[in-house]
Amino acid sequence: MESESVTGLMAVLALHLGIIFFGVRFFGRLVKKAGIPQVLGELLAGVIIGPYALGGIHLPGFPHGIFPMVQGPMAVSNELYAFASIGSIILLFASGLETNIRLFLRYSLAGSLISIGGVLASFAAGDMAGMLMFRAPFTDPRCLFMGLLVTANSLGIVARLLSDQKKMDTPESITILAASVFDDVLTIIALAVVLGIVTVISGAAESAAGLDVFAILAVAGKAFGIWLSCIALGLIFAKKLAGFLKLFRSTFDFSVLALGFALVLAGLFEKQGLAMIIGAYVGGLSLSKTDIAPVIQERIRGIYEFFVPVFFAVMGMMVNFRDIIAPPVLAFGAIYAAAAVLAKLVGCGFPALLLGFNLKGALRIGLGMAPRGEFTLILAGIGLGLGILGRELFAVLILMILITTLTVPPLLSAALRMAGSGTRKPAKGNDSASMTWEFSSGEISDIVLNALLKDLRGDGFYVQVMNMGKGLSQARKDDISLSIRKEESVITIECSVTDLPFVKTAVYEVIVGLHDSIRKLKDSSDPRAMKKDLMNRNGRTSEELLSLITPECVSLDLKGETKEGIITELVDILAAQNKLLDRDAVLADVLERERAVSTGMEKGIALPHAKSDGIDDLKVAVGIKRDGIDFDSVDGKKSHLFILVVSPKKTSGPHIQFLASVGTVLKDDSVRQRAIDAATPAELTALLHLKPAR
Repeated sequence: MESESVTGLMAVLALHLGIIFFGVRFFGRLVKKAGIPQVLGELLAGVIIGPYALGGIHLPGFPHGIFPMVQGPMAVSNELYAFASIGSIILLFASGLETNIRLFLRYSLAGSLISIGGVLASFAAGDMAGMLMFRAPFTDPRCLFMGLLVTANSLGIVARLLSDQKKMDTPESITILAASVFDDVLTIIALAVVLGIVTVISGAAESAAGLDVFAILAVAGKAFGIWLSCIALGLIFAKKLAGFLKLFRSTFDFSVLALGFALVLAGLFEKQGLAMIIGAYVGGLSLSKTDIAPVIQERIRGIYEFFVPVFFAVMGMMVNFRDIIAPPVLAFGAIYAAAAVLAKLVGCGFPALLLGFNLKGALRIGLGMAPRGEFTLILAGIGLGLGILGRELFAVLILMILITTLTVPPLLSAALRMAGSGTRKPAKGNDSASMTWEFSSGEISDIVLNALLKDLRGDGFYVQVMNMGKGLSQARKDDISLSIRKEESVITIECSVTDLPFVKTAVYEVIVGLHDSIRKLKDSSDPRAMKKDLMNRNGRTSEELLSLITPECVSLDLKGETKEGIITELVDILAAQNKLLDRDAVLADVLERERAVSTGMEKGIALPHAKSDGIDDLKVAVGIKRDGIDFDSVDGKKSHLFILVVSPKKTSGPHIQFLASVGTVLKDDSVRQRAIDAATPAELTALLHLKPAR
């Protein structure tokens, strides 16, 4: 009977997780397209599918809904909340790993003072808002948590915005990032202290004894001491810990064990009366300055993407939408959000003015510290678990997050676009340096970057490709740290001044090696000869791909007398149908590809093609030149049928697959000749959609 009960629980858990995965991915992508942080989409998914909304609807086989309401502050099952808790641990472990200790120390003075000002002002503002709401004293656990919840800003949201604005290297941005690191640290300390105070207050209430200030200070001091001691030990023995993990050799093995280390610390901290996320953050921070940190980040990415969205969705499931739209919640949520933003503007902006920033810089820093997000939700989950936060208070919190996340980023963007420096004096340099190499095309820079990363791995570096779309990588070995960024045809490497000779030598060796490889490639292969084997009637075709050929993009009477003329006409066909983002860019890319090696095939066929930033999806244009032109074909004959294929550079797509499919169709002599002789665009299109005769 018991095994059946466990089986039933696991079946329900599997169903819940499956639905959550679909929900968070769908709503995450939806809000991302609207320029809203993905975390809000995951939160929204939980609200919509949770027990207060669709999840509570009675359905056949689910009399209480797919996500039935559970008694207690969580509103979800213990099993599902357990998954969410693991997600919060992984999130804080990853945050600790991403903490830049060098940045933390380099800007420690400005960052710490600005962060301290913002945290103190925010805690005071939040606590006083709680006092106003509950008519309770400053030390009431609810008021303390109201203060705690607004202390930490959302580093993820701000970092993404600064990156998109290409403002990551300004004095204000660096100060924001450094202060954000301190925000996380100070919030963790504040959490430890608040939990200690809550423990003492709860004990005093149960024993009906008076509140002992010395007991509060003792417990808070113990919490702070444990946190500080573990941080110090972690950083001191970080290299030894990394060395131990490296004994397992496989990057997957030691990355999983590193996560296991964080889980152990999380459990031990919880046993000591501190939150699990504090232990997880300590674990990540301890390993953050080691050379294996980037690899751990990359290897646990799959686990991160599995658990962390579940955490945000479960947080959303605890939100009763009717509570949010209730007039008292709307009113207090607006006041709470305004207090949270103003506290950061004043608390961070005033110290910034004293540290050499002008009003513009102080405004940018204050706004940069104002959005709240993922960290706030984690703290809210702790408050719910302890029974400190109720349903209405949680709704107020969610409303505050929505308001700050949606309103502050546009204001920060406007502040960043304001003309003029944010400092009263020109910013001084630091001990970092950068080198830039510009190549003739994005394809060449891709080849160089891949070869460089391969050489660095061979030289014992741990390499993490941090963001494929943004072309950002990080390489570490011992105390050497390289930040490598690729933008179009430009590669930039940032490093310490003392490591600059190593970087120059590494890139030089890569270039020399590629030159030698290209020479050998030219000597051992002939692209023109290889073209004879590309068109094969027995090859695979795809009706879906061939359906991209449409009558409106077909011309039966091309006028051009040269390669450039024909290609220009085909590009203009797509431009006339509004298929292109940038007509000139597409034309230049196709002509550049044609200059490399002719796309003239054989038996009257030419397949000019290229990848380009001037287009957002694969597009095809077809043209006929009855009397043909010389297109430098393999067989030396004139080309009559031209099929232009253009696809975007930055997204994966069936570019090569399409070329192979159309080549298979046109290998059939009958289809090819009938296509050249077609009387209408519709007839030509229909012929090219057919599979070859067998």
